[in-house]
Amino acid sequence: MNPEMMEALEALASERGIPLDALFAALADALESAYKRMPGAHEFSWVTIDSDTMEIRVFAQDLDEEGEAVGEEYDVTPDNFGRIAAQTARQVMSQRIREAERDLKYEEYAGREGDIVTGMIQQTDSRYTLLDLGRVEALLPQAEQVPFERPEANARMKAYIVEVRKTAKGPQIVVSRTHPGLIKRLFELEVPEIADGVVEIRACAREPGHRTKIAVGSNDVNVDPVGACVGARGARVRMVVNELRGEKIDIVPFSDDPADFVMKALSPAKVKEVLIDEETGTATVIVPDYQLSLAIGKEGQNARLAARMTGWRVDIKSETQIAEEAAYANVEWAEGEWVLDESTGEQVWQPAEGGPAVSAEQWTEAAAEPEAGAEIPAVSETGQAEVDESPADEVEESEDAEESDKADEADKAEEQGAEA
Repeated sequence: MNPEMMEALEALASERGIPLDALFAALADALESAYKRMPGAHEFSWVTIDSDTMEIRVFAQDLDEEGEAVGEEYDVTPDNFGRIAAQTARQVMSQRIREAERDLKYEEYAGREGDIVTGMIQQTDSRYTLLDLGRVEALLPQAEQVPFERPEANARMKAYIVEVRKTAKGPQIVVSRTHPGLIKRLFELEVPEIADGVVEIRACAREPGHRTKIAVGSNDVNVDPVGACVGARGARVRMVVNELRGEKIDIVPFSDDPADFVMKALSPAKVKEVLIDEETGTATVIVPDYQLSLAIGKEGQNARLAARMTGWRVDIKSETQIAEEAAYANVEWAEGEWVLDESTGEQVWQPAEGGPAVSAEQWTEAAAEPEAGAEIPAVSETGQAEVDESPADEVEESEDAEESDKADEADKAEEQGAEA
């Protein structure tokens, strides 16, 4: 091999970004393949290339009956081997170079899952979007795209690497615009405190295209984590919002106290009290009446994101609801159900413990409380009402007896006067 060939290999290695050793290995494999196609070639043979002198040699060994190499190595280099094998080796050499390029690209992105890349939108259809990352292309599936986001051709876009696959055509890089990790990586780019580890994003919940909540904590008591993420006049968080095409971001401080964390996660709503039930994993949140709709959010979005971020099942109630529940807590309700009487077509009450059904009028009368001071007479076995003698009846009988005695005395006095 002449020095011009060495210069060509070095130029090729520099142009394609392939190590020179890989080109030497590819060239040796190509020459070996070319030698084995020549008539009279040894079955077990290999090619060596001296990187200093650029000398090409073919060595071989004999094989025994079991197909194992035996004996000493010997030189079987044909005359003018380089000129004869050049044409045959060209195709194999090109193939090996393409394989080396694919392996190099795969190794470059294989360890970058969870990283963020910037690419140019190259092609868009109903199934996926292609991003040009320079030397490779990234695949953005429809499922990983933000709803209602319209990628524009030749526009630059940041995406989160989800997976790197090794295929026959080279590495396939799958990226996402909906992954919560995209939020963390964008804040790392905009907030130096997060990149340095002073401020950490402890929890994140996201509904792509609509709203995101993140909880941040500080490892330095002198650093405000929320202020560091917001920036001066909101400059830092505004850059993240612009990259996410206007998606709203709520930044709240992280807390180790579950009740306090749930209270802060429901921001911007004002929470009065949070009751934690560790057995059921439920956090009952009590808010003022005028804050109920704000705490729940549009279509329950605020409460849903708070539950995802904190890991607690959030049950939001107003002060009025709590008062009503307390008022009816001790009331005993009859068990049963209202059913339709097919014979009459009216609704009747069927007690849970069984027995005859009760009409609505009878149910209303039974539910009505008796008047104060009135006594309900007991019913005897014969069906006649039993009236008990009361002190009031005795008083009335004594008054009647006194009046009759007075009348008798008056009659006697009149009779005596008449006789006189």
